[in-house]
Amino acid sequence: MATAFVNNSAREKRATRLLTEIPMPSIPFTVELLQTGPDQAELIRNLYQFYAYESSDWEQEDVEVDGRFYIHEEHLIRYWQEPQWSANLILVDGFIAGFLLIERSEFAALNALELADLFILKRYRRKGIGRAIASQVLMSGESDWLVRFYDQDETAQAFWRAVLDNLPRPVRTIELDDEPELLSYLVTRAVH
Repeated sequence: MATAFVNNSAREKRATRLLTEIPMPSIPFTVELLQTGPDQAELIRNLYQFYAYESSDWEQEDVEVDGRFYIHEEHLIRYWQEPQWSANLILVDGFIAGFLLIERSEFAALNALELADLFILKRYRRKGIGRAIASQVLMSGESDWLVRFYDQDETAQAFWRAVLDNLPRPVRTIELDDEPELLSYLVTRAVH
């Protein structure tokens, strides 16, 4: 039996106060978004293995000789070092249900945050959790948001189209030259 995620250190106790509870009136459980610290990098690393496994078929990725999928460590560390980057846990009734990685877009022409990776464990899928998290984050703050996903990833396509089509903010397709197989969308602030 799994144990609910508990923050024990003083730093983690401070982080607990920063939990964002995602309002989900039609869902009978509590969903929280918790920004992690560098001491939780191993936890994100472990969850990332499930995320990499999910896309390994269409990405044609193999595991390394240690049996794990490759993680670019220099990039991962940036989630705890760079301003406006964050690695966040998704909790459902206190149990780890996935993660959300946010980055500052590195495209010079874009002043936006990027919803880089969103992963929900299978047990928690098809309950509206991912949609609620994505919608809440994309509607928060005064930032524009970049959302990108691989054209080959049919699951991500269906998910993001459902989220973006129902978002009460302007959304437009944009062309970026770095990876043509990525579909890119810019979610902009509503102008009043």
